[in-house]
Amino acid sequence: MAVTRGFTGRPRRGGDDRLPPGQYDTGAGWPTLTAELTPQVDVDTWTMTVDGLVDTPTTWDWRGIHALPGSSYFGDIHCVTTWTKFDTTFTGVSVDTLLETTGVRPEATHVFATATTGYTTNLPLADITGGKAWLVWEFDGKPLTPEHGGPVRLLVPHLYFWKSAKWITRIELRDHDEQGFWERNGYHDRGDPWLEQRYQGDA
Repeated sequence: MAVTRGFTGRPRRGGDDRLPPGQYDTGAGWPTLTAELTPQVDVDTWTMTVDGLVDTPTTWDWRGIHALPGSSYFGDIHCVTTWTKFDTTFTGVSVDTLLETTGVRPEATHVFATATTGYTTNLPLADITGGKAWLVWEFDGKPLTPEHGGPVRLLVPHLYFWKSAKWITRIELRDHDEQGFWERNGYHDRGDPWLEQRYQGDA
């Protein structure tokens, strides 16, 4: 699948230091973009697994994930297709909490996130720890809808939103990096919106 450089965006709003370069404020809207058909995931059968280079590989079901201490994110999200949405509120559980349960082996450097659809994305471990990432199931106080990744999606708001895998079901810790779906198809391995890391070869 070829990746085009057709995302030129709209003019940056003057004087707003919350808007990364090349992005526009989508306002009340939240565009829906996906490379796959939207699945209908049954919370009665959904599970979330953290494994790989951990001390105690663990799988949570819907009730179990909700029994963990809750956590919320309030802030902005940014999509590689140039929209930014300000002042979002997501609720779920911090990825730090999951990793505290499983333990992280010292050789772990990266994670490989997988969705129920088979979608994958790669992230440095440092980008999902230290209060930077969540598993979320609510948006603005309501259940996350399937088209936006419900019942549960990964949220890594400081990176472009393709890194926040929808319909997540597994996080595997590894001692090396391995490209996921969009990365294999030309997108940047990290995806920092402030550096405009949209495509392979960008700074």
